[in-house]
Amino acid sequence: MRELSLEHCRLDKRYDIRERLGRGSYAEIYLASDVVAAPNSPHSKVVVKALNVFLQDDLDNELERTLVENFQNEAIALDRVRHPNIISRLGHGTARDLAGYVFHYIVLEYLSGGDLQALVRKRPLSLSEVLGIVEQICAGLGHAHRQGVIHRDIKPQNLLLTSDHSTVKIADFGVARLGAYDSPVTRVGTNVYAPPEHSPAFATSREHEHGSVLSPASDIYSLAKTVYTLIAREAPRAFVNEPITSLPDAVFDEEWAESMLAVLRRSTLDDPKDRYQSTDDLWQALASVREQIEAEDESTVLRPRYEPPKAHPAIGYSPIVPEQPDFESVSETPAFKRQIDLPRRPVQAAPPAQRFPAMDRPNAPVATSGPAAIARTRKSSRFLRKLAAFGLFATLFAGVLYGTAAYIRNSGLVPWILSPFATRTGVANTDIYLRPDPSTDNDPIGLVTRNSKVRIVNSQNNWYQVDVVQQGRQRAGGPQASRGWLNGKYIDLDDK
Repeated sequence: MRELSLEHCRLDKRYDIRERLGRGSYAEIYLASDVVAAPNSPHSKVVVKALNVFLQDDLDNELERTLVENFQNEAIALDRVRHPNIISRLGHGTARDLAGYVFHYIVLEYLSGGDLQALVRKRPLSLSEVLGIVEQICAGLGHAHRQGVIHRDIKPQNLLLTSDHSTVKIADFGVARLGAYDSPVTRVGTNVYAPPEHSPAFATSREHEHGSVLSPASDIYSLAKTVYTLIAREAPRAFVNEPITSLPDAVFDEEWAESMLAVLRRSTLDDPKDRYQSTDDLWQALASVREQIEAEDESTVLRPRYEPPKAHPAIGYSPIVPEQPDFESVSETPAFKRQIDLPRRPVQAAPPAQRFPAMDRPNAPVATSGPAAIARTRKSSRFLRKLAAFGLFATLFAGVLYGTAAYIRNSGLVPWILSPFATRTGVANTDIYLRPDPSTDNDPIGLVTRNSKVRIVNSQNNWYQVDVVQQGRQRAGGPQASRGWLNGKYIDLDDK
């Protein structure tokens, strides 16, 4: 087993790796700062999930390809089910750590509120809070099911919270299944929350009775066991691979307990066909419980009995999906093949003052050590100091010239003449919607993707009316207008 050397490094010239949050059987999780994002952005901190195939002691080519394929499927599943109550993928890439080993990674949003398991350990939740959480999970999970994705590992530890604990997001789609529901499934999931049809303990004892099929009812089973944990503040260990048939005495004294128990019992029946078949069905079954709460709380806004669960978006959510990854096996990358041909030499540790050294791209040479390397480093340092001094002088000189020109132009001493035949162009620096007029108080009419080439046809204050010359990437669906207004901060003008 070999761990990646990533801490206190800059990944892809953008992500400063702060600390490792955890490690699984095939991936390592890191907290990072996005130096490109604004400090007050909700995505100034992100999670980097790095695939490390070398965590497997008995790694072979077939296992490696499977791990890479599963890692890519996780990214594809997250993009397919993008929703306000599902964790969002922000990016991806391939790099090498400080020891020169190639790895793939995906970038996820960071939810600083922790998970539901930690929350119920800190304090009890009121039934209103539990129902609010369940509604958000039902909204996100139902959306995933409609997109043909089954999560297969719903549990409190995979349900994350924003910093204010107002929004819940489903995380960890590492074992999610895409495609047909009736295909065989691998035994996965935490035993306490896993349904019989793919629970490790029931792999042989009941498979012949119910079959090993995949359906939304499997996730509903796990969600019901999770609801039990939120109410009782303890995992349903007394009902491992069994239906929930009772609630703790402290809970059962509540007026709503009998209605809640009936819902949880049906949700955890052994046969998937006997359970609720969708999250909408589960949410509607909780209507009697919701009505009791609403009757006790005069401030509660009454809602229709059969209203579907509503999503709860948090600040920073965007429905725009990033570019899809296309990972390949690490051993098949050119960098890996060059790496195994080079002599194995220890990588020198970075000096204490040098924090966040930039990690190599896969096609960069492997670092070496020794007297020759030290001599090259000293020579390179002298050259870089001279280059930096020259660059500083050139920058100051250019700044003086620019300031003088700007003063003369703005003072009116010399008329500023633009060629009537000049055409201003630019490039979109992010995905942004086109607007019918220079304002955001309207509906979008089109989408400009990142790196799209645009032509300026008009301007007003800090808004530009543009024609889209060439899209940065093609997208299907949505508004398709190619002319509209954009705020100037989203365009990098070519004449600047």
